[in-house]
Amino acid sequence: MTKGFIFDLDGVIVDTAKYHYLAWKKLANELGFEFTKEQNELFKGVSRKRCLDILLNDIGKIEHTQKQFDTWMITKNEDYLEYIEKMDESEILPDVPKVLAFLKENDVPIALGSASKNAQPILEKVGLLHYFDTIVDGNNVTKAKPDPEVFLLAAKQLGVKSNDCVVFEDAVAGVEAANTAQMISIGIGDENVLSEAKYNFTDFTQISTDFITTLIEN
Repeated sequence: MTKGFIFDLDGVIVDTAKYHYLAWKKLANELGFEFTKEQNELFKGVSRKRCLDILLNDIGKIEHTQKQFDTWMITKNEDYLEYIEKMDESEILPDVPKVLAFLKENDVPIALGSASKNAQPILEKVGLLHYFDTIVDGNNVTKAKPDPEVFLLAAKQLGVKSNDCVVFEDAVAGVEAANTAQMISIGIGDENVLSEAKYNFTDFTQISTDFITTLIEN
């Protein structure tokens, strides 16, 4: 039996969420309103288009045309890309390489399943791209989490049954997507927030190779 391991990107492998926040905050300020870290929690695991929709309609209550919407989508991404341009290995969250290396040593298929449209360049910048057998991101899917499309496509590209996959997620929408796909969900972050996950860890420093072995073998 082959198991497949699927990783979200933001908040799981690297902390790019802070750069997304800064880019959204900059746009909000330019449009004349504030955007807080608490409000940013609504954006975790959500597509860029949906984030902008929330920012304009629910938070800022800004009337706009479709042309303005499209322009602001581009503006936000350009600001975000400027922030991540300087990323390097120091951005990798603790013990992520240890887990990836262990999986690779044991010939376990590894995929990335992320809403980000910048997943590949980020993995290249931090030196982790070589660990992944396939990357499924916002460029490959049309439905955002909690729809399981991104994880189901990742499983298909790995050649692994969906119920033989393990997903690492830091967002409620991502955990829900993994559960809907009948995959083993592992929440990385606050267990009170990610209570629907099958297993919960604050970060990868709490995940032992014995635990990974158990996931692979069972």
